[in-house]
Amino acid sequence: MLYAIFYCATKGEDKAKIKARLDEISSRGFWALFKDSFWALMCPIIILGGIYSGFFTPTEAAVVSVFYAFIVCLFIERTIKFSALPAFLMSSVKTYGGLAFVLAFATAFGRVLSLTHATAAVQEFIINNFHSAFSVLSVCTVIFLILGMIMDTGPAIIILAPVLLPAVKALGVNDVHFGVVLVCCLSIGLATPPFGLDLFVAGNISQDQPMTVAKKAIPFIIAFLLALALIVYVPEVSTWLVG
Repeated sequence: MLYAIFYCATKGEDKAKIKARLDEISSRGFWALFKDSFWALMCPIIILGGIYSGFFTPTEAAVVSVFYAFIVCLFIERTIKFSALPAFLMSSVKTYGGLAFVLAFATAFGRVLSLTHATAAVQEFIINNFHSAFSVLSVCTVIFLILGMIMDTGPAIIILAPVLLPAVKALGVNDVHFGVVLVCCLSIGLATPPFGLDLFVAGNISQDQPMTVAKKAIPFIIAFLLALALIVYVPEVSTWLVG
């Protein structure tokens, strides 16, 4: 956040243009803007409200949000037509089809590791070669960062968590702390070459090559790594809410 503020203050967009646009929007008045934004504002309210009230899980919330957007766009805002639905569905299948196969193979691989007692072998290796939570977390962090550069987040969690969690818990690592470190490392991997998914998404939006986006992302990655160091070596950052 601090770097984003610094970058915007030093290399941001045309401040005069932004102010003119802001004045134009403000001139419409609060209630007019609220009316235009009402259905969009309801989306996070429905999703977060449903999650925290227990009506649905975070995974199910993704489905709810899609159907909510579908209903609003089709029947209220009328920004899409029924004739466009087949193209949307085909695009969704193409996007998710490959990931579904990866997740399926990752799940099968995790089952094989369990049946062959690989988790016990990994646990024994870690316990015999590492003698403190500090050392094992340091090694795991490096491994997670490397794997995050070449693996998708879902399969990586499915494969790594069941194998490593029993071993690190045996050395006194809090399971919540371990989970936060794992997710943070893999999230950083999403923005790092060569297969960072966020680089391809941002490249499609900006019409740039992924490596061009990666160069611009270097300062943010450095900021992520500094935050990660704080999370790894100060467990209270992750566990202070744990009862």
